[in-house]
Amino acid sequence: MSSFKRVTTKQLGELLIERKIITAEQLQKALEYQRVNGGLVGEILVQLGFSREEDIAQVLTAQYGFPYLPLANYDIDAEVARVIPEQVARQYCLIPIDKIANNLTVAMSNPLNTQAIEDVEMITQCVVQAFVSTTTDIKKAIERSYAKR
Repeated sequence: MSSFKRVTTKQLGELLIERKIITAEQLQKALEYQRVNGGLVGEILVQLGFSREEDIAQVLTAQYGFPYLPLANYDIDAEVARVIPEQVARQYCLIPIDKIANNLTVAMSNPLNTQAIEDVEMITQCVVQAFVSTTTDIKKAIERSYAKR
């Protein structure tokens, strides 16, 4: 579906270590936690108090050029929200922001999750443009947007 190939050479954890936001030991603890409990590494790092959501969003923005979109005061159109089923939005921690023709703008906490992007493109038959937002902002936006139905 996408017109360009997404190439991701480094994992989020590596980037956070390079930028001295977390230590290798903290990443190991987060990965062990993930193996046992599941979940996203970025969210686990925040839960364990090793990183702030904003740090993760900034790393993704700086390293990959994904634009950052704070959603706190962003009103998402209910019609646009319907493009992606609520359970998919929750599973991948993303929310549709805008749709023009077959281009869908999505805010997500982990735009490096190519599986999520490919799934959304398949479900919507749209080309996805990813923006970065924090997990908290996205979860609140999901609550606001899907509650309107």
